[in-house]
Amino acid sequence: MANSLLLPLSLVLMFLFHGCIAQLELPQRQFWQNLQEQQQHRLRAKTQCRIERLNAREPSRKYNYDAGSYEIWDSDNKEFECAGIEFVRFVIQPKGLYLPHYLGAPAVFYVDEGSGIHGVVFPGCAETYESGSEFSSSEGRESKYRDRHQKLRRFRKGDILAIPQALAYWIYNDRDTPITIVALVDVGNDNNQLDLQFRKFFLAGNPQSSQSQGEYGEGRKSREHGSEGGRGREEEQEKGNIFAGFDQDLLAEALNVDTQTISKLQSKDDERGVIVRAEKLHLSLPEYEEEREREREPGGGGYNGLEETFCTAKIRENIDHPSRADEYNPRGGRLSTVNSHSLPILSYLRLSAQKGVLYKNAIMSPHWSTNAHSALYVTRGSARIQVVGNNGKRVFDEEVNKGQLLVVPQNFVVVKRASDEGFEWIAFKTNENAINNQLAGRLSAIRAMPVDVLTNAYGVSREDAWDLKYKREEATLFSPGSKSREYDA
Repeated sequence: MANSLLLPLSLVLMFLFHGCIAQLELPQRQFWQNLQEQQQHRLRAKTQCRIERLNAREPSRKYNYDAGSYEIWDSDNKEFECAGIEFVRFVIQPKGLYLPHYLGAPAVFYVDEGSGIHGVVFPGCAETYESGSEFSSSEGRESKYRDRHQKLRRFRKGDILAIPQALAYWIYNDRDTPITIVALVDVGNDNNQLDLQFRKFFLAGNPQSSQSQGEYGEGRKSREHGSEGGRGREEEQEKGNIFAGFDQDLLAEALNVDTQTISKLQSKDDERGVIVRAEKLHLSLPEYEEEREREREPGGGGYNGLEETFCTAKIRENIDHPSRADEYNPRGGRLSTVNSHSLPILSYLRLSAQKGVLYKNAIMSPHWSTNAHSALYVTRGSARIQVVGNNGKRVFDEEVNKGQLLVVPQNFVVVKRASDEGFEWIAFKTNENAINNQLAGRLSAIRAMPVDVLTNAYGVSREDAWDLKYKREEATLFSPGSKSREYDA
């Protein structure tokens, strides 16, 4: 009798258990599905891409702050408008704090130099970290309060940081060397529902107190001549932090503090800019957190609601270490990719990144991106790069050097050849799983076609067609002057 009761009872418990799990999974699954459903189109599809010539560009304006600097690329040109992107570079000196703010569009950061601590505020999520600092009540009570806050994350050189739009974040340099970060801001992303202007919303500081250097060049000239289509300038919008626009008495009532404190929040007389020196800032993180952080298993593909939630989303992935390479040729170089498979939050941002290293005089196969624009930033060395558009016209043929940026529109074919000093770059892509198609090598479109098709398409002999297919046996990264083994027809 007892055994006969156990079976129905176990079935009931199993049903209740799975029902509870389903209820737990449902909100998270719906969250990720809703995020993905929002990405059906992009504002950049509404822009014009009439590219006659590309240019390797350097920053056009620099802002100096109390403990760092900020540089922007002039986006008033056709390739930036076509790609729907903005590009920036900033430096945070030791003890420098990049003040809390949020962006109007999603962004991907690449840490080119240094390491530090940053925080991203996920709305409605728990304060799971507790600092060692204590605060005694001003009312004289003996009880003390510990500061609780959301998770702190350490980053280091070579990290890709995914920053969703409208989430407040800050960065602090707790080390002895400067931090250099370059970032692509995807203003063409559908999550930016305003326009193609780059907007930053500061929660502290006084952006207008910065000292700027440099002129705009082409973009400035076009505005001076009254040309249309200007996308607006970031520095024209940096007039003050968010609190500065509110009435002091209203804010004091909302925050339940005095107006003197509100005056500090509004920072109208603060001359330090938005990267300030913070000598008394003490942050505590679990030891070796960056090494122990759980990595998501590769090849997962989807979300089950328990692997990763909104509040625990992983936003960092290192792309620099040689062991991280997805493609490697000991005579050519290596390629590493961070996309939505290795960093799932990128499926929401619809962005990805690729780090490339070409050895001395090595070549990367001529290729085009089938589903993304690319912003290629040179981190080391130099290379000759050629880019060809849809009409067979060469739109770029120059040597690019460290610190320069080249925007390559979708489907434009690009080939890179490193100089004697080698070549390293970081390429930001406007798709969470960017795909390349090649014109040479073992993985090329030429290799995938029948010899007879090549013979008739190009009017060459079968022997020449065979050479087109098989003379380059390397996959993507080619060693200089090498010849792969030949096949007999």
